[in-house]
Amino acid sequence: MTEDMSPAERYAAARVRAAEQATALAPFREMYDFELDPFQIEACRALEAGKGVLVAAPTGSGKTIVGEFAVHLALTRGRKCFYTTPIKALSNQKYNDLVKRHGARNVGLLTGDNSINSGAPVIVMTTEVLRNMLYAGSQALAGLGYVVMDEVHYLSDRFRGAVWEEVIIHLPDSVTLVSLSATVSNAEEFGDWLDTVRGDTEVIVSEHRPVPLWQHVLAGRRMYDLFEEKNGRREVNPDLLRMAQLENSRLPSARERRRGKPVREADRERERRQRNRVWTPGRPEVIDRLDSQGLLPAITFIFSRAGCEAAVQQCLYAGLRLNDAGERARVRELVEERTASIPDEDLHVLGYFEWLEGLERGIAAHHAGMLPTFKEVVEELFVRGLVKAVFATETLALGINMPARSVVLEKLVKWNGEQHVDITPGEYTQLTGRAGRRGIDIEGHAVVLWQRGMDPGALAGLAGTRTYPLRSSFRPSYNMAVNLVSQFGRHRSRELLETSFAQFQADRAVVGISRKVQRNEEGLEGYREAMTCHLGDFEEYARLRRELKDRETELARQGALQRRAAAADSLEKLRPGDVIHVPTGKFAGLALVLDPGVPAGRSHGHRGWDHHDGPRPLVLTAARQVKRLASMDFPVPVEPLERMRIPKSFNPRSPQSRRDLASALRTRAGHHEPGRTRRRQRSEAADDAEIARLRKALRAHPCHGCDEREAHARWAERYHRLKRDTRQLERRIEGRTNTIARTFDRVYALLSDLGYLRGDEVTEDGRRLARLYGELDLLASECLREGVWEGLSPTELAACASALVYEARSADDALQPVLPGGKAKDALGEMVRIWGRLDALEEEHRINQSEGVGQREPDLGFAWAAYRWAEGDSLDSVLREAEMPAGDFVRWCKQLVDVLGQIAAAAPEGGTVARNARRASEKVVRGVVAYTSVG
Repeated sequence: MTEDMSPAERYAAARVRAAEQATALAPFREMYDFELDPFQIEACRALEAGKGVLVAAPTGSGKTIVGEFAVHLALTRGRKCFYTTPIKALSNQKYNDLVKRHGARNVGLLTGDNSINSGAPVIVMTTEVLRNMLYAGSQALAGLGYVVMDEVHYLSDRFRGAVWEEVIIHLPDSVTLVSLSATVSNAEEFGDWLDTVRGDTEVIVSEHRPVPLWQHVLAGRRMYDLFEEKNGRREVNPDLLRMAQLENSRLPSARERRRGKPVREADRERERRQRNRVWTPGRPEVIDRLDSQGLLPAITFIFSRAGCEAAVQQCLYAGLRLNDAGERARVRELVEERTASIPDEDLHVLGYFEWLEGLERGIAAHHAGMLPTFKEVVEELFVRGLVKAVFATETLALGINMPARSVVLEKLVKWNGEQHVDITPGEYTQLTGRAGRRGIDIEGHAVVLWQRGMDPGALAGLAGTRTYPLRSSFRPSYNMAVNLVSQFGRHRSRELLETSFAQFQADRAVVGISRKVQRNEEGLEGYREAMTCHLGDFEEYARLRRELKDRETELARQGALQRRAAAADSLEKLRPGDVIHVPTGKFAGLALVLDPGVPAGRSHGHRGWDHHDGPRPLVLTAARQVKRLASMDFPVPVEPLERMRIPKSFNPRSPQSRRDLASALRTRAGHHEPGRTRRRQRSEAADDAEIARLRKALRAHPCHGCDEREAHARWAERYHRLKRDTRQLERRIEGRTNTIARTFDRVYALLSDLGYLRGDEVTEDGRRLARLYGELDLLASECLREGVWEGLSPTELAACASALVYEARSADDALQPVLPGGKAKDALGEMVRIWGRLDALEEEHRINQSEGVGQREPDLGFAWAAYRWAEGDSLDSVLREAEMPAGDFVRWCKQLVDVLGQIAAAAPEGGTVARNARRASEKVVRGVVAYTSVG
């Protein structure tokens, strides 16, 4: 090639090569046995030039190479680099990767409960640890040159996302920021904000997947491609469209037959053939099919923990074996090595032997309910190719590096905690992004299982859309407020918060809304002309019509409220053991009251429920179901039909217990007839003086006699609707301007009322609050200030502190929790009382939990388990009584240990709390909690 170049060109090329060899990037590239992609080179060059970078690229594309180059630059230039990740599992994995490359002497790890080589020049940590260091003014920040924020798209997370923005805003200007994100559709907007708060930032977006992804639908015995190439265009496979159309074409109904549309035998035969040809394959069948086509290893996403465990059992019962004898031996060796520290008596409790059997066959589950050690073993075996089929919940897609050749989605619908919803294009991209291992596979495969009613066009829309916008979840918390005021004073803190990404997005949205207001005002002028009437002022006439309609609607609403209030009053009088008839809803019929559910919804910590939902009785229906009902199930007042004794031994989670009590209910009260709904009373509108006045004014108005009255009225209605919409837009503009700062002002006012802040000064109580992080930071601080936990034993303190971190997965069906007795019970009651006072104070200051600010009610559901574990009870007895998976138990215990550490650091000197918090932490960190590995 160089022979064809002129001497001048060869000289110029030689100079370029020499210049490249002189950069830090040249030796870095030699550390890898593959060529870097163009986007990686571009980002690394920008970093070396002193710019910050935002890299948005698909999962598995290798964007962490850019983060590793920041580590390389820091070590080369004698600076420090902090590598932050959103979860401990990722921190552990990155720590191990960097130790292999740079040696244990140069790399450290800091997570909430672990510290390894914290003085190293390169530290891997969770983002919260860095946030806490910034607020504390840690000496470790000295010499910091680079911060890598891996998975920066986590700032959309409504619970933890604010931490990312806090770090970005508060990092010293001298620190170069490396932001690594999944593919997001508004990367340029996020980059513009980074440019504003961090200085010169290069935005590098790559849509290219290094391993091509093929999309399939598995239906019956056949795997269909989702797309087909036709005339150079990608279109939905016509076979899938025909199949969906055939399935949706139904036989004539009975009504159609009565109208003379006979059912042809050919139609019946066609449907039989279709049903025999297309079905949803079972889980073992899917894995077997993937294995036969060379598409393993595979991750099957099932949006349910129980579903993941059931899938493993189904594969075992079906006799699936994906490992040979040699692989089985290697699996057993690694598992026994990793679990050697687990006591034998705990192995049975944890389901170790069933889990091991699945692993030896190459099959495993992966979800948050598993013991962390078990999850890490599954991850390691999967990466080594010794586990070939994993059934996982969606949390895996957001976590550790665990790519597969294929990804299977059972359904395109998931439960979001409140209802079943379709997965979004962003979620689909995130899940299927695991398919295709770079350097191993030449292509990845995403397989969706055929379900009845599936729309191939909608699936193609999911697969072909890259809409995954980054939305800020930033809101000022109490802890954030005192830390900001402590460092910067009130005025400067307010200014800093206005530089948040949340405010940046709100301000940008205002521009578009303003344009819409201008267009609306032009439309209003046209509508005003169209409704002009030659007989009089039609705008005045239209106003009278609206007032009449509004008054009639208001009277109807008042009547409904009165009926609802009467129903709520009747529910408040119910007692456990009352037999009632549920008048409407899914659970209409006889029911036995187990818990009246008063006050309403307090287990959610959302004060709005008290006003709107009323009591929510927990009942046992005649059909043996235990359900918590809502006010909508009682449109009319309800009265007890009978009284029944509820046995003390009754366990609502026991099918036999429910069956026996439901049988007794039917025997005792089955003869009662359902109450008839009372006759509707005369409408209040008929006797209302205001309605009579408005009707008279309408008839007397000149425009009432206009021949084109109704045409004018239609234009007037359009005018009114557009005017109302325009006012709403104007209110949105007012609401979006300085939103974060206004929220801060309300938080500041509340903290001032409580004595945590005084002008620009943080009081002694405020400094205590500054050391408490978490959702219930203010509640914990108030408990310390009022001495609620003084005099408690370490185990009693562990029970109380658990209420600050624990949240039940399903609050709707939560029963009255079992609590430890004595001082612990009194202290827990006092904590709820203090929360009630804070809740009222938040309402007074217009601080709303729905906006991400405020204190939820402490959940006492883990107090008994925490107490017994700290007391030294066995894992078996604690888990059995708590009815909780081992993984959840360990996770809550680790969060409990974290909050106990905060309490120990923040507790006033001279009391017993600090000492007992440390002792409680020691009592909790034992057995299953102690032997779970680093994260």
